[in-house]
Amino acid sequence: MPVSLRILAFPGAPNLPIFAAREQGFLAERDLSIEFETTPSSVYQFEQLSAGSVDIAMTAFDNIVAYREGQGAVTLAGANDFRAIMGATQIELSFITSPEVKEYTDLKGKTLALDALTTGFAFVLYEMLERNGVARSDVELVAVGSTPDRWNSVKDGTHAGTLGIEPFTSIARAAGFNILDTSSNVVDAYQGGIIATSMAWANENESTLTAWLGAYRAGLAWTLDPANYDAARELLLANMPAIKPGVADAVMASLLSSASGLTPDGAFLTEGIDTVLRLRSRYGTGGALSDHARYVETRFA
Repeated sequence: MPVSLRILAFPGAPNLPIFAAREQGFLAERDLSIEFETTPSSVYQFEQLSAGSVDIAMTAFDNIVAYREGQGAVTLAGANDFRAIMGATQIELSFITSPEVKEYTDLKGKTLALDALTTGFAFVLYEMLERNGVARSDVELVAVGSTPDRWNSVKDGTHAGTLGIEPFTSIARAAGFNILDTSSNVVDAYQGGIIATSMAWANENESTLTAWLGAYRAGLAWTLDPANYDAARELLLANMPAIKPGVADAVMASLLSSASGLTPDGAFLTEGIDTVLRLRSRYGTGGALSDHARYVETRFA
């Protein structure tokens, strides 16, 4: 009987290696199966991880930092136990804005949608605003939740802008919305997605965790192999109906780019972690942060 893993991820194209691990048999050959769900927000995701309702979180690296430092959106039991155990994406965040917002000055007096107001992605937005002469007091920042909900709130006119990842960047552009800026214009590297868990669960389930990381890495290698491009594209379309064939190649190009997408072999990005810690040191509520080892555990990979 396969061991079942409960995985809670943010919606997005970076989940493709998980779909590949499942569909290509990399999970089955390690005697694993998965219960895969997407989260409506980072708060919900970490509440579930804290409660032991999920085993693995596919999340942003800054969320680990935030909860470990007591700066998360809510106070959670066991937050000191959270660790990033493998890298996933370099990630490029796009500042998606409504058609009438063509310049930063057009944002003044408008509302912007965020997952939560104290996450790393919010800090990237704060950096974008500051560098372009818009004070946070010039806009209203609203916690909305995951990328699909944020994109929908911009699409329906509730908010003037949000940060997004693929496929929502390409979907927005194709629908006539603007990409006002990207994170690559304000930071050289950014550790975006990671695989996370609690150390208590990891220590009790080390062989299962090691097998899962092996399956993920095999799915990642399959996804990044140019010979599998067409099959990977079809797998993405099959698992993410929001992606239409007309934008699929743009989504794949971003996902496969070393500047904006999946990280080969699930490596952590040293400079990208430095960026996350620098931004939280600047915009968070604590002091200066610099110790990678406080948030990362690599012995299972």
